[in-house]
Amino acid sequence: MSDSIALLREKCPLVHCITNYVTVNDVANAILAIGGSPIMADDIAEAGDITAISNALVINIGTLNARTVESMIAAGKRANEKNIPVVLDPVGAGASSLRSETVDRLVKEVKFTIIRGNLSEVSYIAGLDAVTRGVDSGMAEGDADVVSVAKKVSSMTGAVAVITGRIDTIAYGSRLATVSSGTAAMSRITGTGCMLSGITGAFAGAYFDPFVAAVSAVASMGASGVRAYERTKEKGTGSFHIAIIDELSRMTDEILSAEGGIEYVS
Repeated sequence: MSDSIALLREKCPLVHCITNYVTVNDVANAILAIGGSPIMADDIAEAGDITAISNALVINIGTLNARTVESMIAAGKRANEKNIPVVLDPVGAGASSLRSETVDRLVKEVKFTIIRGNLSEVSYIAGLDAVTRGVDSGMAEGDADVVSVAKKVSSMTGAVAVITGRIDTIAYGSRLATVSSGTAAMSRITGTGCMLSGITGAFAGAYFDPFVAAVSAVASMGASGVRAYERTKEKGTGSFHIAIIDELSRMTDEILSAEGGIEYVS
């Protein structure tokens, strides 16, 4: 993992995103900043074809509608056929019947490489009682054993399970890591979770090891958030928002190692 940023930028993976239209520009810019190349195509007439020429697929259900559900399924199945890594961001899972049914169908019909969400969203996939408030987690981290939830979802799906929160948890089989970088200020702007899922796709498209890809992405986003906040905390959230993308573009392996807050538990 000592050269994860350099390797990603050398490979410049093409990342197909079917994502939240509220944050689609942020996602594209975050992927570019970290060293990937984004493409957004959500019409079913081309979703599969675009996926087939990409290095990774990111499915984000943030602004869900019936039209794009079919595109997500088609793109996911094509990615599986081509052995292309697929990232799922189950935004607001459990908040409505449409979201819940869509996540159930996606997990059933598509093999995911990485599933990234907050505690409520990932708990829903685990089959546990989850409280979702809009697209935010309504569960405190003390309400559940975060590690157990992550491990259960990883075991159920075969994917790397990432639960983001005050301390981020990444589980994959017997492997477990935590990331303690990041700042609470990131919750005060929209798009940080979507950006993280996008750059997770970029790392996944550049690696053979999805666990390393997930850890690298989470740590890069966390460190960028901290560095951006230190530069802009006297200015306001608009400046902070842009500074996160600046810091992603300035991220290096040396910064990631020193400030990523990564701890491998097992």
